[in-house]
Amino acid sequence: MKYILSVFLGAVSYGILSTIVVKAYGQGYSLGEVVGTQLLTGFILSWLLVIVLKARNKSQAAKSNEPIQQSLSLTWKQRFMLMSAGIPTALTGLLYYQSLRYIPNSLAIVLLFQFTWMGVLIHAISTRKRPNGIMLLTLSILFGGTLLAAGIIEQGISEFNWTGIALGLLAAVSYSLFIIFSGKAVPAVHPAQRSLWMITGGMIFVFILFPPVYLFNGVIWSSLLLFGFLLGLFGAFIPPVLFAAGVPHIGGGMAGILGASELPVAVLLSAVVLHEQVSGLQWAGVVLVLLGVALPELVKGSRNKGNNTRKKLEYSA
Repeated sequence: MKYILSVFLGAVSYGILSTIVVKAYGQGYSLGEVVGTQLLTGFILSWLLVIVLKARNKSQAAKSNEPIQQSLSLTWKQRFMLMSAGIPTALTGLLYYQSLRYIPNSLAIVLLFQFTWMGVLIHAISTRKRPNGIMLLTLSILFGGTLLAAGIIEQGISEFNWTGIALGLLAAVSYSLFIIFSGKAVPAVHPAQRSLWMITGGMIFVFILFPPVYLFNGVIWSSLLLFGFLLGLFGAFIPPVLFAAGVPHIGGGMAGILGASELPVAVLLSAVVLHEQVSGLQWAGVVLVLLGVALPELVKGSRNKGNNTRKKLEYSA
């Protein structure tokens, strides 16, 4: 139960981010300042975690007279690979947060969630395998749920800002690439080290695009520091740690289902905190999207249960 709760809380943390970003924009801060301080906070917190883990490893090794574990040590080649894998997550943040300037928070998170079918499409193209019937049904449910959740059926396409929609969809593409690259980049390395160097790569990328002058002109010591700390804590630090702790014990399928809790949390905060209008039909769309995310795992579980029952009957016969 604690591992399920761990993954769930990690997803909820992601769902909080867009609301904080909108509040930061309301205070007059720019995209570069918001994303830069988020990654800087995540970088500092990740370094502190690695230092604590290394100290604990040394302490345990001293008590047991065993060699120090090397899982927290990397070569520079591994570090550069992880830093490169971290660029898509920084790009996702830039595109997603910029979309919030043009479209409501509730719509932006729905667009970001299109990474679910985009990932399937990228996998199908790369492996040259056509998605099976269950996956096609899942994609149909996701598409229908998106139309409802985005409010397109109620309001019509003409009511939306196409710049914001394009940015939201590009964020979903970037996030899909991040999932693919992060899973292949030095998977044997300790999760804390992987997270640290991916955040480092993302931070350097953002600092090149948006030079961090706010670190030297005093702006960082305003409320920007609070926004950056909250974004770094809930976006760059807590989720990776909780996912690293929980996902290996519950599996990727269940993690995907629990990870979808980010969507209703973001939409709920949009309605409660930002006072955005979210209709009943849009909530129905959110439920459909969640069903689409969960369907493959539910079907898989049903098949496994059926196979186990069949084997028991054959054995008893």
